[in-house]
Amino acid sequence: MLAMRWILRGAAAMVIAVALADAAPTRGGETFSAYVDAKGNISLPAGYRTTWVFLGAWSIAGDEEGAKELHNVYAQPEAVATYRATGRWPDGAVLVKEVRKTVTAELTTGTASRAGQIAVIFVMVKDAKGRFKDNPLWGNGWGWGLFKAPNLAKQVASDFRTDCLGCHLPAKKSDWIYVDGYPVLRK
Repeated sequence: MLAMRWILRGAAAMVIAVALADAAPTRGGETFSAYVDAKGNISLPAGYRTTWVFLGAWSIAGDEEGAKELHNVYAQPEAVATYRATGRWPDGAVLVKEVRKTVTAELTTGTASRAGQIAVIFVMVKDAKGRFKDNPLWGNGWGWGLFKAPNLAKQVASDFRTDCLGCHLPAKKSDWIYVDGYPVLRK
């Protein structure tokens, strides 16, 4: 009976290890995040829409009626749990923001905008230790990545100070993240 218990525990540990490996594939060696390689290159996490927590959405007003863009933001479940418990993003936390074009139409409820095609995706990786000081995409406690459609596999930002920081400046006091727009982060 004891031997059977150890076999079942070993099998359960293998299943968990395989599930974790599938959820967060490593990139060219061990780093603090499965989405960052040893040089600090950030990759777009697969499956974030279906397995991560949807934090919330932002609507950017258009010149006419309806929204111009819709920003959908996601984070890893464990990062959200840590933020809710401590009020801080844990080292290695990853946030993904999809910027989608919108489709606006007159419906029975009035003018409505919905999510259309992806235009760009932003990825931020929390770096509490300042690991990549020589990489221009890392600073202010985060790694910053930008992926543009139609080639969402290629990171195209060159310097977070010029490509990313301007939009995040109003959120400096909240660790560069607009947390007030994410109800799921509230206790």
